[in-house]
Amino acid sequence: MEYILKVKLLDEKARLPEYAHKGDAGLDLFSTVTTVIKPGESSLIPTGISIQLPPQTEAQIRPRSGLALNHQITVLNSPGTVDEGYRGEIGVILINHGKIPFTVEIGMKIAQMVIKPVLSVAIETVIELNATGRGSGGFGSTGH
Repeated sequence: MEYILKVKLLDEKARLPEYAHKGDAGLDLFSTVTTVIKPGESSLIPTGISIQLPPQTEAQIRPRSGLALNHQITVLNSPGTVDEGYRGEIGVILINHGKIPFTVEIGMKIAQMVIKPVLSVAIETVIELNATGRGSGGFGSTGH
């Protein structure tokens, strides 16, 4: 089954999301502005697009590994979630964890967008939950 992602270009500098290689999970997203992100600071980078997702899906906005490794630039709220009903511009919050200012250029690949299915659930209040081998063991409970 083929799913269709509808994309509206909102800016003359906007580019359609694109897969870099056949079989890639993420579509590259591109900046429509030039800006400098200082060390320790973040910035909302516009992509110049809005989208209409296929039914029962979400778009996850994720960091690009090359920006993270080479420049310590990542998506602040990773993964960012775009809900099916959202029709506004896709923006990417980038943060500079590096020691030098980073310049975002127009047309630069700034993040990737992965389209994923979404399950909707009914909520039920209960007195007890089923027991498991793990129980309530949390952070660090499975070892080093």
